[in-house]
Amino acid sequence: MKGMHDMADHTRTESSAPTAEAPRPHPMRAVTRAMERGAAVVGHKLRAGELGSLPVILVLVLVWIIFQSLNQNFLSPRNLSNLSVDIVGTGLIAVGIVFVLLLGELDLSVGSISGLAAAVFAVLNVNRGMPEWLALIVALLSGTVAGTIQGFSFAKVRVPAFVVTLAGLLTWNGVMLAVLGTSGTVNLDENGLVAKLTSYYFTNDAAAYGLAALGTAMVLLGFHLDRRRRRAVGMPYRSVRSIAARTAVLAVITFAAAYVLNQFQGLPLALLIFLVVVAGLDVLLRRTHYGRQVYALGGGVEAARRASLSVLRVQTAVLAISGTMAALGGLFLASRITSVSQGSGSGVLLLNAIAAAVIGGTSLFGGRGTTWSAVLGILVIQSIASGMALTDTPTAAQLVITGGVLFAAVVIDSLSRRSQEAHGRA
Repeated sequence: MKGMHDMADHTRTESSAPTAEAPRPHPMRAVTRAMERGAAVVGHKLRAGELGSLPVILVLVLVWIIFQSLNQNFLSPRNLSNLSVDIVGTGLIAVGIVFVLLLGELDLSVGSISGLAAAVFAVLNVNRGMPEWLALIVALLSGTVAGTIQGFSFAKVRVPAFVVTLAGLLTWNGVMLAVLGTSGTVNLDENGLVAKLTSYYFTNDAAAYGLAALGTAMVLLGFHLDRRRRRAVGMPYRSVRSIAARTAVLAVITFAAAYVLNQFQGLPLALLIFLVVVAGLDVLLRRTHYGRQVYALGGGVEAARRASLSVLRVQTAVLAISGTMAALGGLFLASRITSVSQGSGSGVLLLNAIAAAVIGGTSLFGGRGTTWSAVLGILVIQSIASGMALTDTPTAAQLVITGGVLFAAVVIDSLSRRSQEAHGRA
């Protein structure tokens, strides 16, 4: 018996030893297997409703390809630089709306609040002679106060935010008209603080590349900390290879963007402020106790109450943040045209801000979305607007296309939620 075991062990050893004649896998077979694995992963995520930002990224790439084929100036450094500034005003408002959508609610007053804040700043600074920095603070606080009033009314009386903010839309628009008075239009100082928000550029190439490097490093650090935390508590975590691949893709995108910006006038101050605000609010949402409470409320208000969450405080704070972001966005919109008028905050501003949040991937049903969703969404909307302007396409077509993209986003959101419910994840 011992001899038989020795023979078996010898056989296993010989069979397991590598041979020089073993054929190497064909490169095309390896590529095919990798594509099959990728397709399987995408198929699984599609069935489970976990595609994330992939659909909106594909839409953005498609929009850029179409308009570049129609006009070679679309992807020029000048147009992309202007696009990076144009997204800021409405994008900031959309970021505030993300907070409200996470509760499964809607804020219809952000357009009026943005116009009110711009009017308050213009009247205090230009007509009353108040220093710009102080008028800027008062304008932002006006948005915070308006949002807090609406948030407290929504949380305390338990009236749907849709109704409360619809009343706010009319109220704050009336207050804005009263603040502007009979003059109707106030022109801002083109060399002033607010005007420079959208006209100032960091012309040194190191600024754009430094921001790209810093952003990539911060994301890599976030991936590492998240992996270590999940591994410590026994939760699924990303592999080192996955983190390296994601970071590499991000580095390529950010440094390419920095290169393009440096081909025109450099890094816009408006874009820098926008990214810093979005990143800061993303940390607030995903890395703090308050942010976890917001997501919990989006999952179910009654369940949150039974878990002893302060529903009144969280809901009031969410509407206050939305109002503050609307005021900040309104100041950037006023900076872009260096004036404030009775039409400020009106038109399609509200619709574009809501569409940006939804198109970017924030769920209308609450509980799912990030501040970066608004960035992707407003990029899609503003890219369509920029392409339409370059190709002299009528505004009507722009509205139809934007509406179609919004409808597709809502359909995807609904189907995604159904898939998650079927898999027990919603």
